[in-house]
Amino acid sequence: MNFESFSAFLAMGGHGPYVWSCYGLTLAVLLFNGLAPGRRKRRFLREQGARQRRQEQPQEQA
Repeated sequence: MNFESFSAFLAMGGHGPYVWSCYGLTLAVLLFNGLAPGRRKRRFLREQGARQRRQEQPQEQA
């Protein structure tokens, strides 16, 4: 499909807002799917490190 100008390409014959919002939403979902596991892994490792440090501390006797 050939467009007369870049603005015509962005408008996509009146369907531009729908098309570009779909591309934007798809990009957002892909970024989330790529970044979320790393964030969960870092949080898990931080929690496990804190748990391990608590277990290694000597127990205080009353």
